[in-house]
Amino acid sequence: MKLLLINSAVLFLANPFVQRFEEGGPVMMSMILICFLLGLFFVIRSFITLKKAPVISKKMRALAADASLLGLVIGFFGSILGMITAFDSIEAFDKVNSGLLAGGLKVSFLTAVFGTITFIIIRIGILILKGLESPE
Repeated sequence: MKLLLINSAVLFLANPFVQRFEEGGPVMMSMILICFLLGLFFVIRSFITLKKAPVISKKMRALAADASLLGLVIGFFGSILGMITAFDSIEAFDKVNSGLLAGGLKVSFLTAVFGTITFIIIRIGILILKGLESPE
């Protein structure tokens, strides 16, 4: 049993998505993940209440839209902060190391990518919901 837990923990930590999440910075990436999970919750709740309670469904859809947009904005904010940090590191050295520059820029773009993915996935759900809505 312990061996199974250790193997699953190693697989989880060796997952490239987990590694990218850690590289992007735990604070910003966690906030984007919370927006993603909230957006998914609101979209799923909107699907469930689509026919039974259309008013609640529309409210959930609006909350999902807000959560997706917030995830996108936090992603770009994290990207800007990452670029500032990368440029501060470069400024501290006399010579520009291309590896340092590339690494800093890669990390700064991870939050933007995760925020954009959050936005796209939630927006696809919202579009499907709008298509399923009965016209009034």
